[in-house]
Amino acid sequence: MPKIRPVAVALAGALCLVTSACADSTEKTAASGDKASAENAKAGYPVTLENCGVEEKFTKAPSRVVVMNGASVAEVSTLLALGVEDTVVANQQTYGMSEVQGRAEAIKKLPTGDVKLNDAYDIPREAMIGLRPDLVLSTTSYGFDEKNGFATREQLGDVGANSYVSPQGCDQDTSKMTVADSYTLLRDVGRIFGKSDQAEKLITASEKKIADVAAKVKGEKQPKVMVLFSNMAMGGNDFSSVVAKGIYNDILAKAGGSNAFENASKTSFADLSKEKVAATAVDALVVIGYNDPNPAAYAQKLLKEFPQWPAAKNKKYVALSDSMYLGPSNDLAVEKIAEMLHPDKV
Repeated sequence: MPKIRPVAVALAGALCLVTSACADSTEKTAASGDKASAENAKAGYPVTLENCGVEEKFTKAPSRVVVMNGASVAEVSTLLALGVEDTVVANQQTYGMSEVQGRAEAIKKLPTGDVKLNDAYDIPREAMIGLRPDLVLSTTSYGFDEKNGFATREQLGDVGANSYVSPQGCDQDTSKMTVADSYTLLRDVGRIFGKSDQAEKLITASEKKIADVAAKVKGEKQPKVMVLFSNMAMGGNDFSSVVAKGIYNDILAKAGGSNAFENASKTSFADLSKEKVAATAVDALVVIGYNDPNPAAYAQKLLKEFPQWPAAKNKKYVALSDSMYLGPSNDLAVEKIAEMLHPDKV
């Protein structure tokens, strides 16, 4: 007991000495908080988005972002385009290539979170919660489906994380997707991160570039184009990754072309036999590389396999990747396809 008293006195004395310092610290903290609030307000916060029936409110820019796979690069490319890639703590999206110089390398450098993925090659619930995200991006609502072993939007909200499903992804049906949805994604992410001005500049530049190309090819005959992913199987037939509907068709139309297999399926992709493909007059090929190091070689192989195609006789093909999908670079796809289809006009 005698030993405790001196310690208590010493502590009391120390507390007396730091009282003014504590007061100063409290005032500084309050001032810092006021400054942060003012900066957030200046940046347009709070921001509220209605997203797939869920209201998401952002009081500041996210700083721990997780990007789910979704067989997409739309979301991670949008973050890069807006210059907020330093907020990413785990990214599962990659195509391995890009029409934008340096993008594939920039994506490769992003952290993956060192997460053990599930059978869907994405982040399971426990691992997601362990990443302590404040924003999770998913291409479709599939990434928040509890049946698939993922954290739900409600569960993420319980741990303080916002969530976002990209345009046309609410019901997992991307067959109605257009280039306008890429702009919506840019706009929404721009608002979320306080980068609306930058997002609008990107959108304006893209719209102008596409409008210029569309004006040059207006009135020209629209060649029939086959769009498919290289070396990818999605069904039981020889050609199960052939595009039927979606943003691809909007890009083709703006480039002065049309989809040779638009009526082959009511969904985004058609699962076709070799006979069906052989019987269709294909004027040109657009081959999309998804983690395929040489989609051009695949295109050349197809042209040899179907020498009766006008595309084979005229050697008309282009190999693309992320610009053909939802994301900030659709203008590049429009330009490159138009150059292939109408070289004398673009």
